[in-house]
Amino acid sequence: MLSRVAQNIYWLARYIERAEDTARIINVNSNLLLDLPRSMTFGWLPLVFIVGSEKQFFEKNPNQPDEENIVVKFLIGDSENPGSILSSLAYARENLRTTRDTVPQEAWEQINSLYIFARDHLPTRRGRFEFLRRVIHGAQQINGMLAGAMSRTPAYDFVRLGRFLERADMTSRILDVRSANLLPCRDEPALPVMQQSQSQTGGGQTQSLIASEQEEQNPFESIQWMSVLKSLSAYQMYRQQVRSRVGGSDVVKFLLQDPAFPRAVLFCLKELETCLRNLPKNAELLATLHALQQQLSAMEVSELAHAGLHEFIDQFQISLGELHDLIAETYFMK
Repeated sequence: MLSRVAQNIYWLARYIERAEDTARIINVNSNLLLDLPRSMTFGWLPLVFIVGSEKQFFEKNPNQPDEENIVVKFLIGDSENPGSILSSLAYARENLRTTRDTVPQEAWEQINSLYIFARDHLPTRRGRFEFLRRVIHGAQQINGMLAGAMSRTPAYDFVRLGRFLERADMTSRILDVRSANLLPCRDEPALPVMQQSQSQTGGGQTQSLIASEQEEQNPFESIQWMSVLKSLSAYQMYRQQVRSRVGGSDVVKFLLQDPAFPRAVLFCLKELETCLRNLPKNAELLATLHALQQQLSAMEVSELAHAGLHEFIDQFQISLGELHDLIAETYFMK
C-alpha cells in the first residue's frame, strides 16, 4: 500500500472524528448552561482548550474571548482555525479526494455532501442545534459506511488507527479540562465553579458553602459530571456499568479504564493494538503502545489529586503524540 494513500486515509479518519467530537461538546455545553443557575460562571472558553486551539484563538481574539458567539463561531465555521468543524470536514474531503478508490463510493459522496452542507449552512444561534446534529449524524453515517462496506485490508486498519487515536486524545482532553474545578485535592475540598465566583464576595459565605459540600455532593457538580459523560455519548453506558450516582472518580475511571466502552481511552488503545498487529514493521509501535496500556491500567484513580490527574493526562497526551509520530515515521515518510 502506498504511504501517501495510507497517510491520507489515516488523516481522513482523524478529521471526521474531530468534527463529530467538536460538534458534540458544543451541543452539550449549550444544554449544560441551560441546566445551571446563572450565578455559576461556567463559560465557553474551556471548549477552546479541549480542542487544543487556544494559541490560534487568543491570537485572533485577545479581548473578551469568553463570549459565546465568539467561541462558537471560532469552533464551528472559522476557516483560519484548523480545528474548526468546517476546517476538519474540508481537510477530510481533501485527504480523500485523491484516493477515492480506496473507500466505498457512498462514503465519498457522504463526506462531500457533509462538507458542502457545513460550508453553505453555517448556523446562527437559533439554527445551531440542528446544524450540529446534522454534523454528528453525518460523521456517524460515514463511519458506518466504512465499517459496513470496506474490505478489511490495510487501508481499513489505517482508517481505524486514525479514528481511535483521535478519540483517545479527545477523551483525555475533555477529562483534563472539565475536571479542573470538579475533582477534590488531597488536602482540601474542591471548590465548585459556583463557589469560586462567590468567594470573591465574602469569606464567610464561601466557608459555609464548603462545609455544605463536605456533607453532600453539590447537585450542580453532578450535573457537570453528567455533561462530561454526555460529551462522549457515555451517560447511558456509565449508568449501566457503574450503577451509582454520577461522581467524579467513577466518571474518570470509566472514561479512562473501561475496556468495553468504545470512547474509553483503554478501549481505544486496545483497538489501536488490533490494527497495528495487522500491519508490517509493528514491533516498536506495539512496544510503545503496550507501555501506554500498562501505564493506564495501573493508574489508581482514587489516589490521584486534581493536580495528579492533570499531570498524568499531560504525560499521556505527550505519549499519544509520540505514538502518532512513530506511526508517521514508520508508514508515511517514504
